[in-house]
Amino acid sequence: MSGGGGGGGLGAGFSYQKFVHVALEQTRLRTALAPHPSQEKFKFIKTNEDNTVLNALSFSAPKIRLLRSLAIEQKNSVQVLDFAAFSEPEYDLPIFCANAFTSPARSIVVLDLNPLYDTTEHEDYREKYYRNLMPHIHKYSELLPWGGKITGESLRFFSPIVIWTILEPTEANHQVLYSAFMDYYKVWLELMDEAVQEISVEKIDRNREAQHKYLTWRAEKDPGYPLLKKLIGECAAKDLVREFLFEGVDSLGTKPFLQYFPEYAQKDGTVNKKRSMIGKSFESRPWDAHGRFIGDATTSDLAATAFVGKRDRDGPRGGKGNWCSRLSCRPNRLTAAMDAQRHRLLPWTPSA
Repeated sequence: MSGGGGGGGLGAGFSYQKFVHVALEQTRLRTALAPHPSQEKFKFIKTNEDNTVLNALSFSAPKIRLLRSLAIEQKNSVQVLDFAAFSEPEYDLPIFCANAFTSPARSIVVLDLNPLYDTTEHEDYREKYYRNLMPHIHKYSELLPWGGKITGESLRFFSPIVIWTILEPTEANHQVLYSAFMDYYKVWLELMDEAVQEISVEKIDRNREAQHKYLTWRAEKDPGYPLLKKLIGECAAKDLVREFLFEGVDSLGTKPFLQYFPEYAQKDGTVNKKRSMIGKSFESRPWDAHGRFIGDATTSDLAATAFVGKRDRDGPRGGKGNWCSRLSCRPNRLTAAMDAQRHRLLPWTPSA
């Protein structure tokens, strides 16, 4: 699958560093960035391979709890970008998320403003942050087409404007991706500028827990961990995930993974590490033009009996014909993993 048209393959000089540098420049035009405490420990992290370089940067600002970037550059081979921005708990801003994996064969990309609250259950949150942003996905839906089958495990933290795509690594496609990255990040900065500080302790605590839930999920299920483990070793990889990429998982809350996601509990009480369990897979964009979650007509059950059982226990909830759209098709209720074969082919598949 490709988008953006012709152009030759990316040369040896291709790098995601331009994305990072320009994003930081745009941020500094709007707020004062200060080095985040995690910066010192991870800025000069070394890899086990001479041809691979890791560049880690992290900052904070008055409204931004954490702005961080990890870029991996493997000479003539792999380029990875993991860029994210998290607001302070006094704001319910979406989480800016840009994950990209580029090999000589393809680029796999997720670009989104991950919702702090599920947009299917919390329509007010969807209206507040995404209603006016739908033109952005309409702009890029043909240039950066839906990347194919993806399941509810990944969708649970995606928004209606998510760009999930697989592209040929051409210069033309790279320029389209850069344009989309900057458009989305500027939107996030504008939302940050307009955000009004919450004064309700209850709402602040709720925002904090929502962000902690997101961080807990990402830290446990991060698909890039195997690659990091290979490059810097198991101990350093664990530190990088918990203290840098998803910093806050050990400080914003105390709930463990299984308290948020009990469906992953194994009989011995440990977390099921598999990324392919139960749920529906979506071969096309499962939101309509207004950002409402609709599933699609070609979804396939990975474990249909699980949903039948849930339907029988919970009842139709809304009348005949509505149980699927209101219950089993909700991304936050699905626990299936991204296509396992894709993970076997590429060790770093961006995922929310």
